[in-house]
Amino acid sequence: MAEDPVRPLNIHASCVAIGGRGVLLRGPSGSGKSDLTLRLIDSYPDCRLVSDDRTDLTTRAGTLYARAPARIAGLLEVRGVGIVTLPFMAEAAIALLIDLVPRAAVPRLPASEPVKSGPQTGQSAELAGISLPRLALHAFDAATAAKIRLALSQF
Repeated sequence: MAEDPVRPLNIHASCVAIGGRGVLLRGPSGSGKSDLTLRLIDSYPDCRLVSDDRTDLTTRAGTLYARAPARIAGLLEVRGVGIVTLPFMAEAAIALLIDLVPRAAVPRLPASEPVKSGPQTGQSAELAGISLPRLALHAFDAATAAKIRLALSQF
């Protein structure tokens, strides 16, 4: 993707910033993007909403940035409650990509070496021409928010 802040790439994903570092939660409808976003925000005082369900991506100086489309900035859909307004971060540099998958598709050991050694086969993905560390997780597992925080600390 060419660097063009006027024409962002819009994808089906949610995004939070934990300690200012962006975590992109990618998955189809019903995969738990909004639910996991709420749990991350509720679990970590330094976590802020960036976008829910749809995310605009741009690149600048080799870094991928996420923001919410203007019409949904600060909004989070909470199933069973409704659409709520939350404090949000206008933009975050993406540090980690999480693909939300069915529980059976989560690899027990995603690589032969610890995540700490950096992106390896199956642990990185290219998005908008930028290589990102990537994990496949199930949104509805109790420890998913903690796994994301731990993984983020390793990159």
